[in-house]
Amino acid sequence: MLIRLLRSHLPPYRRPISLILLLQLVQTLAALYLPTLNADIIDRGVVTGDTKVILQLGGVMITVTLAQICCSVGAVYFGARTAMALGRDVRASVFDRVQTFSARELGHFGAPSLITRTTNDVQQVQMLVLLSFTLMVMAPIMCVGGIVMALGQDVPLSSLLLAVVPVLGVLVMLLARRMRPLFRTQQQRLDTVNRVLREQITGIRVIRAFVKDDYERERFDRANAELTEVSLSTGRLMAMMFPAVMTVVNVAGVAVLWFGAQRIDSGGMQIGALTAFLAYLMQILMSVMMATFMFMMVPRAEVAAERIQEVLTTETSVEPPTAPVRKLERHGHLELRGAGFRYPGAEEDVLRDVDLVARPGETTAIIGSTGSGKTTLLDLVPRLMDVTAGQVLVGGVDVRRLDPALLARTIGLVPQKPYLFSGTVASNLRYGNPDATDEDLWHALEIAQAKGFVERLGVEGEVGSGLDAPIAQGGGNVSGGQRQRLAIARALVRRPEIYLFDDSFSALDYSTDAALRAALARETAEATVVIVAQRVSTIRGADRIVVLDEGRVVGTGTHQELMLDNDTYREIVLSQLTEREAAA
Repeated sequence: MLIRLLRSHLPPYRRPISLILLLQLVQTLAALYLPTLNADIIDRGVVTGDTKVILQLGGVMITVTLAQICCSVGAVYFGARTAMALGRDVRASVFDRVQTFSARELGHFGAPSLITRTTNDVQQVQMLVLLSFTLMVMAPIMCVGGIVMALGQDVPLSSLLLAVVPVLGVLVMLLARRMRPLFRTQQQRLDTVNRVLREQITGIRVIRAFVKDDYERERFDRANAELTEVSLSTGRLMAMMFPAVMTVVNVAGVAVLWFGAQRIDSGGMQIGALTAFLAYLMQILMSVMMATFMFMMVPRAEVAAERIQEVLTTETSVEPPTAPVRKLERHGHLELRGAGFRYPGAEEDVLRDVDLVARPGETTAIIGSTGSGKTTLLDLVPRLMDVTAGQVLVGGVDVRRLDPALLARTIGLVPQKPYLFSGTVASNLRYGNPDATDEDLWHALEIAQAKGFVERLGVEGEVGSGLDAPIAQGGGNVSGGQRQRLAIARALVRRPEIYLFDDSFSALDYSTDAALRAALARETAEATVVIVAQRVSTIRGADRIVVLDEGRVVGTGTHQELMLDNDTYREIVLSQLTEREAAA
């Protein structure tokens, strides 16, 4: 998976990668040439007392060293730029893929896992690529070159390499094999910590309201302890690796000095050659240590790449049409024909054989008990999910054939849980229409009964006021009713042909609810309005009321008609109103 991910994202950077390889080759060859020069200085200059040779070879060493430094700096510079660019591209790819997901795929992965995959997992791959450009490219060149140069200094002494290098290789491979499953578990437990922390921050009010502070603290401590446990196991293996490698390196150095001294004593080797051989041995073993460090990173990066690829290879269940329809003939007409929906792995359908027609200039209300499928039905219209049976038609065209941009312009959805983005009131409202003027925004706020509180926002020491008043992430600095009204205003700014209100008035008091619905009726007189509501007073004046029960339509008609012949609707109404109020 790691190779596949890199193969798909690195091709645009072939030129800088080629330059990195060239710079690393030059600097490694320079590093390999320096011990030979040092040996020549000792044997031809120091031993013989020839100062001229020392100065000449010293000048060459300085030149070679400067070339090595320049190439090393250049390789690190271009390597860092390429690795960071790769991380940027992978994050963008993950983000773009997630944007295509329907609610089904988002529910499968979960927000905490997607955040970890987009940030921490990408960072692991990015770090591996950076180290590959700065260390891994140089390691094999230095290892092979070091062996060749060591053979050039003394062949018999080079036999020590036949024992040292395989021992290091086997040691590294054994430790790397044990690390890989630990890194996978570590990433999964990091997901768990993120999920628990996200839940606790989001649900802090619920935790305090039910005095669950101790329970949630224990839950976080447990998730944190599990992550700590696997991290410690990984850390122990990593801690073992370097001492083990250094032990082999030091033992090899002692062996070279021992046997090298005997070779010098017998006249088979010069002092300079021994010094150079020892330097080459250190270079060979350092290259193995660099490879060791890479092997420590590779298992974790492989796991991260698998998790990233899982997102990138997941196809959305809401596929864009191959030949999209870009123009509607019947504006504002919404129809469901035998629509059904079942979640993956579920035993039963959430919706079954739903037939519904909503026309321009009419208000269609949907009511039913909790879990009857009202929100799911509304989500099918803008293709947050696709039907698993039947059809959803907008303007007489199946939504699966419509151009996504056209469908988005045609529909204005106010979700059950309105979400506001960090920014200002104006920036949130212009999500509906980026070109809306301030007058358009104030008009929408007035219809949504939000003008009064928006005018007061930010006047008491806050930065900005009115439309420029700050909005915290998720709308945390405004009340639930204010969030709902701002979400309604955002939909009104869009001026769509079809309005979908998913229980969007539940947090409003009765007087505000009544005033908003009256203003909304005038504003949307020529549009199609579909309202999902639990509150009977919100929908009793609708032109058509559709009653859902366990995913099926069990009644359609006006309030008066349904009160007479639909037991399910009558039961819902009488749970909220008296007989006299219901008949009024």
